[in-house]
Amino acid sequence: MILRLLFCVYFATIFTHGVQADTKSPNIILIVSDDQGYNDLGLLGNGIITPALDRLATEGTRLTNFYVAWPACTPSRASLLTGRYPQRNGIYDMIRNEAPDYGYEYKPGEYDVTFERIGGMDLREKFIPDLLPSRYRSGIYGKWDLGTLKRFLPTSRGFDHFYGFVNTGVDYFTHERYGVHSMYRDLELTTEDTGTYCTYLFEREALKFLEAHSGQDPFFLYVPFNAPHNSSALEPQIRTSVQAPDKYKKMYPQVDPEFQDIAKYKYGGPAKVTTKPARQRDYRAAVTCMDDSIGKMLTLLDEKDIADDTIVVFFSDNGGSGGADNSPLHGRKAQTWEGGIRVPCIVRWPGGNVPAGATNAAFLSSLELVPSFAAATNHQLPEDFISDGYNWWPALRGETSSPRTEMFWKRRNQLGARVGDWKWTMMGEKQQGLYHLAEDIGETNDLSQQNPEKLAELKAAFANWLKTMEEAEPRGPFRDF
Repeated sequence: MILRLLFCVYFATIFTHGVQADTKSPNIILIVSDDQGYNDLGLLGNGIITPALDRLATEGTRLTNFYVAWPACTPSRASLLTGRYPQRNGIYDMIRNEAPDYGYEYKPGEYDVTFERIGGMDLREKFIPDLLPSRYRSGIYGKWDLGTLKRFLPTSRGFDHFYGFVNTGVDYFTHERYGVHSMYRDLELTTEDTGTYCTYLFEREALKFLEAHSGQDPFFLYVPFNAPHNSSALEPQIRTSVQAPDKYKKMYPQVDPEFQDIAKYKYGGPAKVTTKPARQRDYRAAVTCMDDSIGKMLTLLDEKDIADDTIVVFFSDNGGSGGADNSPLHGRKAQTWEGGIRVPCIVRWPGGNVPAGATNAAFLSSLELVPSFAAATNHQLPEDFISDGYNWWPALRGETSSPRTEMFWKRRNQLGARVGDWKWTMMGEKQQGLYHLAEDIGETNDLSQQNPEKLAELKAAFANWLKTMEEAEPRGPFRDF
């Protein structure tokens, strides 16, 4: 009788979590691109070259209704790693300095006491490695962006290994952010690879991690590329585009001219800047280079015979900018229009019965990662952990509809609320509207005048969400407590 009771409890737990009745814990690879457009996948036909991501979509499921929690880098990354809204985890704006925007280069001692150097994620927050079973080995190779002091770095926050840059953006070759070197290995600044293109370095480290950990304990590998984010350099000629190796630039049509002189650069006087066609070419070349690196990871999983047992998730940290293509969405990075927060996403897990070659329009988000990874590993999240996400596996398999019915965004005075298929967007006091996304994905037809009650409903839902966030246990660095 006791054995039968234990048997029932075991299987009830498995099916509650929505995972397979299999004691083998899957490996997890999370790949995040930087500022990649919604339409920037080769299989969508816009001319960009992404064979590895196309393969991932063929072997997995592409999500067409997937959102991130903030329309730019830092808060979006904080949320995907914690499973909590930016307003709950405390990172609800960028950890960055504004002075370089105006051509100012910090002196070393001066930079050391700026917010970009001393700001970081509240030490009470837990990241994915601490929310998985303790037997998981973890590594991050790429962009961190959640604090540069040692107490904020990945290996102080649950990760076993780290190689990457700590700020929100760098020069792809010098690894400097506006003159400040930013590449770290674990807790120490390193200049060992200065001059080598970033994507190649993150590929190298990710492949080394896979070689070392395949066939041993299960692993969580996080590869947050900085591609195809614009280069963070003071020189307008570099800063106005994305650096990419010539090998990949040559895969796209030749551009002439590549540069143009302008009378007034937005952060100063006359300057030489990249032309729009060259900017698109460079952006696409950076994406294709990143795609090549992703392809090598997928190939290694095949060679190690662990592809079926490995969850691979890919998406962009926010909407596209620069040379990106966000069509058919309206808006771009840094905005709460769909083009700033709805991003390309692909999930592959053959051993978890995620359909191959499918597209799924379920309303889902990056907040779902933490509870879904916990479910896939049969791991109970801490009792005191407040999650803003849901287990997405039943929805990905088509067994149920998405458990998510609403989502909210706040970037300073830019607001957004989605409830069901209705979306309210407020881009400052004079730019707001109500849209029915099922019929108007491009947010072209403002229905607020025809549907005042629906508008009031979404605004009330947003106000209630904001009240909940303000009543949550306070987290730094921005909140006053």
